[in-house]
Formats: sequence, C-alpha cells, structure tokens
Amino acid sequence: MRVYVPLTLSGLAEAHKNGELGPGPLRAYAVTPALREWLAYSDDIEELEYAALNRAAQASLRLLAGDPQAARRRVVVAVDVPDGAAVADPDRGLDRSALGEVRVAGPVPLSKAAAVHVDAADAEADVAAAAAALGAADQGDDDAQFTVDGAEDHDLMWFGVQEIPELLG
Repeated sequence: MRVYVPLTLSGLAEAHKNGELGPGPLRAYAVTPALREWLAYSDDIEELEYAALNRAAQASLRLLAGDPQAARRRVVVAVDVPDGAAVADPDRGLDRSALGEVRVAGPVPLSKAAAVHVDAADAEADVAAAAAALGAADQGDDDAQFTVDGAEDHDLMWFGVQEIPELLG
C-alpha cells in the first residue's frame, strides 16, 4: 500500500540521518474508503493517489505553521508499506479534515520510500504566506483561506530517494 508521509525539510534530514521515518505511530495519507467516497466522481487510481498526496501536502503545511524555523517548502515522502500496516481511524472516516488520514504503527525504513515530493524554490513565498495564514483560515477568515489555497497552486516536484542529499544540501 502506498502512503504519503508529510514532513518538513528538517524532518526529511532527520529521516535521512536515521535511515527511517519514525518513530511510530506515523501520520500519513492514503487512498482510504472515505477518500474514495469523497472523490466519488473518480475511480482512477492515479487521481485518488494524487488526492492523497495533496492531503499530505496540506498536513506538511500545518507542520510548517508549527515550526517557524523550518524552510518554507512542503515535503511529502511516498512510502510503500505492507497492506494492513496503515490503518484509518473508523471514528474519523467521514470527518473532512481527516480524509485519507492513516496511522502507521511503527517506523518505516527510508529504503521503502518510492519518491520524495518537495516544493520548488519559487513556491517558498506562497508557502510561507500560507503557513502564516493557516490559523486565521481555520477560524473562518476567507482572505486567509485564499492565501492558504495559494500554496496549492504549486505542484510538488518529484525526486528519487537517491536525490535526498542534494535536496538537503
């Protein structure tokens, strides 16, 4: 099963140093039944995976909002875990804020990563503004929500796992 783990660049550096994502439990995003239901208009697995990746990117933005020292680039690591290793909380299945959210019980070796997705440098200003506006957006401020949505205008770039040292360099 493919899961998407939200991080920051400093979190990616820590995972690279330790050789694993963890310790568990890890919050990640995947194609869950609730995510499928939310995107009922599509049963295209690539579109569903893209939705899970975007949910993880939103979670990465929340990590950035909580860490003012982190570089203002969203980071998501795509990892393959055994079926059953990622579990959705059945009590939060239809909670819009938890769509696609799963928990992975323990650490995951970075060698299981399929790819790393990171914002390009030209997204940093919009991501920084979005991280700063997140609290106000959560309180219902439409202008702040517009700013947060601006980060989503930037697609995350794809990198092979072997490129992590250059990303961190």
